[in-house]
Amino acid sequence: MTESIRRLNVEPRYSDAAIYNGVVYLAGQVPDDASADMAGQTRQVLATIDRLLQEAGSSKSRILMCQIFLADMADIAVMNQVWDAWVDSANSPPRATVQAALADPDWRIEVVVTAAL
Repeated sequence: MTESIRRLNVEPRYSDAAIYNGVVYLAGQVPDDASADMAGQTRQVLATIDRLLQEAGSSKSRILMCQIFLADMADIAVMNQVWDAWVDSANSPPRATVQAALADPDWRIEVVVTAAL
């Protein structure tokens, strides 16, 4: 018998997360308040990641891979300051950070995380 896939917050187009075989795959997380500055948007996204990982039964110390998409690489220093205050420095995950056009022009950041349960 194959293990079932569990999904969190299923909507018609996507789920916030899929959990399979001991791994949590989060959808790209974006800020709730796009009017916030880069630091504020980053804090919002990381708080959502914390909440979703907790809901799945995991935590930021169990992140296996993180992909960060910035609308403008000029924001990387501010994003890194917020990231450095948030990340579990004893368990810093592999990370890629790239510049990309995001779906909403007011979003400055989107983050995709994969974590172990």
